[in-house]
Amino acid sequence: MRRRHCRAASQRRLKLRVLAVGKAPRWIDEGFAHYAARLPAENALELAVLTPRSGQTDAQRLLAAVRPKETPIMLDQRGEDVSSEELAGLLADWRMAGRDIALLIGGVDGFDEAARRRAHRVLSLSRLTFPHQLVRVLIAEQLYRAWAILSRHPYHRVG
Repeated sequence: MRRRHCRAASQRRLKLRVLAVGKAPRWIDEGFAHYAARLPAENALELAVLTPRSGQTDAQRLLAAVRPKETPIMLDQRGEDVSSEELAGLLADWRMAGRDIALLIGGVDGFDEAARRRAHRVLSLSRLTFPHQLVRVLIAEQLYRAWAILSRHPYHRVG
C-alpha cells in the first residue's frame, strides 16, 4: 500500500511557470522551448513574459503576476545555492505538495528584501552573474535535469 501511495504521489501533475520581464532574443525562447518540450505533461513548463511598466519595479511586476494557487520561488544570485540533485528533491517535494510553482527571474536589479520575504524560497543557480534572459534557458534545462534525476533517465549521469 505504501509503495502504491508513493508512486501515485510522485506522478501528481505539477505546473511550473517561469515568470520573466522583457523580451528575449529568439534563440533564448527556442532554448527554453526545447527543454520545456522534453518534460512530460505531468511536469508542464511554461514561460510568461511580462512587459516592463513605468512606476513598477520588475520585482513588483513579477510578484503581481503570481497566481493564487502558485507558490512563488525566486531565482536570485543571493539565494540559496542548490545542486541539480537538490533541485530534483525540491521538484519531488513540489509534486507531493500538490501546488503549482511560479519561478520568478529577477531583472537587472534582482529582488529587494521586501520582495524576497514574499517568496516561499529564494534559490540561486550559481554565484556567477548571468544575464536574466539567459536564466530562462538555464532554469528550463535544470528543471529537465531534475526530472531526469527523479526518473533515472540517462540524461543526467552522476560520477
